[in-house]
Amino acid sequence: MTDMKHTNMLPLVIATVIMLAACTPATRQDVCTMDYPRAEWDRAGVILMHTPGQELFDGVIHPSAGLFENYFDVDKAAEEHRGYIRMLEANGIRVHTVTDILNEVPADTLRLLAAKELRYDVSAMPDADSCATEAYRQEVLSQMSRADLIRCILLKPVVRLSATDNNTGVEAEYIHTPTMNLYFTRDQSITTPRGHIICRMNSLQRASETDIIDLCYSHLGVKPVLRIEGEGRLEGGDYIPAGTIALIGCGMRTNDEGIRQIMEADAFGHDTVVVVRDHKRWQMQMHLDTHFNIIDRDLCTMVSSRLNAQPGEPEFNTCDIYVRAPGTKPYSLMRKDVPFVEYMRARGFRIIPIDYEDEMHYANNYLTIAPRHIMAVAGQSEAFRKRLADEGVTVEWIPLESLIDGYGAAHCMTQVLQRASAQ
Repeated sequence: MTDMKHTNMLPLVIATVIMLAACTPATRQDVCTMDYPRAEWDRAGVILMHTPGQELFDGVIHPSAGLFENYFDVDKAAEEHRGYIRMLEANGIRVHTVTDILNEVPADTLRLLAAKELRYDVSAMPDADSCATEAYRQEVLSQMSRADLIRCILLKPVVRLSATDNNTGVEAEYIHTPTMNLYFTRDQSITTPRGHIICRMNSLQRASETDIIDLCYSHLGVKPVLRIEGEGRLEGGDYIPAGTIALIGCGMRTNDEGIRQIMEADAFGHDTVVVVRDHKRWQMQMHLDTHFNIIDRDLCTMVSSRLNAQPGEPEFNTCDIYVRAPGTKPYSLMRKDVPFVEYMRARGFRIIPIDYEDEMHYANNYLTIAPRHIMAVAGQSEAFRKRLADEGVTVEWIPLESLIDGYGAAHCMTQVLQRASAQ
């Protein structure tokens, strides 16, 4: 894709010319600023994505262990993803892909990350010379092509060695622990008005993904403002910026400690933080963006089971409200256990319900690219289509039949680095 490759990948926050170029022609006529996203409904300008490749195969041969819903065709999934990128680019959005970035970073930097992921296991060889084994590993790494270094990073191979009397005197079992979920680039970081925060994943299978995304940011000339550490857990699907408020889910994948670290570091950049508490903890609704999403400053969606839930039911979302005076810190807890539906309605949002059949087809996991303009999974019911049309929502329907079997959709596959807002 020629539009995605440039000889210089300039820092995303300092070049006014690039900022203006990322806006659509209509927006460019106004006073247009391209900055870290303040609201989900602002016009998307720059997005980070990852088209899945060979690393996906190990995940689909045992979907549950790979954190996937069902088996799906790896090649079809990759083609769907490329089609999604083309649709985004047709809307004037610049898409950076992880693989393109890895192909451009300095070779020595790439080799350092690959060295973290390629392991030689000599536990079955008690007499092995560990120093010689490590020297051999480093020698192999030093000769690797860029493409093979990237394979090491994405596949995370382990070579389990044992001694033999045959041939070279050593044989091996080859094991991959690949980054099969990397194509959900929403999750490894969040982008707040303050900048990028590197998450700490809830699942061991996904832990190394954050290092890859951190490297991508470094190559783009961006220094993240925070990295979640220790017992903190944070995944990007739980964060939705909404102007002066930050909506952050707390439940299956993100915990209170992760949220506390962001507030303590003053890394949200919103005057109000709304911690949305998930009491159900169901894989199909693992993140906030699986059951709630925002289309515009006064319009959102919510799956019917959450919208119609009664107090005491596991689907009933409550929220805790943390507030600070503008430009000051820290945040103070002002209200606790507020019904989430009531809170959003009090903020002036109309809520479009998403019925169960559409929810199971990832209707809620759309990407808002401009006010009342969304990219959503194709194949939804006529009833849902009509609800959107009645609210004046422009929808571009994306064929994602293979990719959604990985437990995610249009929103999960994008990390929006910058959005433009007309002043």
